Amino acid sequence: MTYHQTRGGSLPRLALATVGLILGLIISVLLVPALSLLPGPADWIAPIAAAVVAGGIGAVLFASRADDLTSLLRIGGVKNGYNGSHAKNWSNGQRFVVDTSAIIDGRIADISEAGFIQGSLVLPRFVLDELRHIADSSEALRRNRGRRGLDILNRLQRESPVPIEITDHDFEDIQEVDSKLVKMASLYGCPIITNDFNLNRVAELEGVRVLNINQLTNAVKSVVLPGEEMAIRVIQEGKEVGQGVGFLDDGTMVVVEGGRRRINDEIEIVVTRVLQTAAGRMIFAQPKG
Repeated sequence: MTYHQTRGGSLPRLALATVGLILGLIISVLLVPALSLLPGPADWIAPIAAAVVAGGIGAVLFASRADDLTSLLRIGGVKNGYNGSHAKNWSNGQRFVVDTSAIIDGRIADISEAGFIQGSLVLPRFVLDELRHIADSSEALRRNRGRRGLDILNRLQRESPVPIEITDHDFEDIQEVDSKLVKMASLYGCPIITNDFNLNRVAELEGVRVLNINQLTNAVKSVVLPGEEMAIRVIQEGKEVGQGVGFLDDGTMVVVEGGRRRINDEIEIVVTRVLQTAAGRMIFAQPKG
């Protein structure tokens, strides 16, 4: 699988490399008077060599530190009061830092293809490395989860209108991936997309905005009120005696009182109550009539 950086990451790198090249050439020009005093052919060879070496070093140095330099520029802009429209655009979602759990979950691909993400997804290299490590795990379940995450990334690159921006920016002094994500989101001034409860809590404590996919899923579920009628297929027994269980298209569990004897049948039901729990929403109903 091949990944590439989008233009959002390559243009700043190219611009900084150009700046480094120009600074290197300026330094070499300042050395010309001294180098031209060398005896023999060295008086014209040395200035040319100095220009090539200084320009090359400047270009490579600035390009290799592109992420650090652009981050410092962003921080400096906010500290100096440059937090108007530019900072607002970032906070409004031009970029979203994506964590490992959101990629493995897979729903981010559907959300992106539906057009709900207006901007680009920032994928840190350390998240990609974690996905590859999970995909190479000796445990079958863990290995399948990692491979699913890599498949989702391939799908995002092929089908999603949202660009993926891979960044090499890392925090060597921080070990945990979640802490790195929070630090990066805070530094970049953009939200984190996740469905990890612990990361959600840590990010909120640090003042970083979180877009939780599970919360989004619950928010867009259809509204069901007591007294409504619907058809549902009972597929299994419930916990209590005589109960049957079915599911709506959005995954909401429906507990049908007296539905046990109708397993594998599609029946008409009447909603009696709706219960919102920490695990999600549950609907209780009884057979119509």
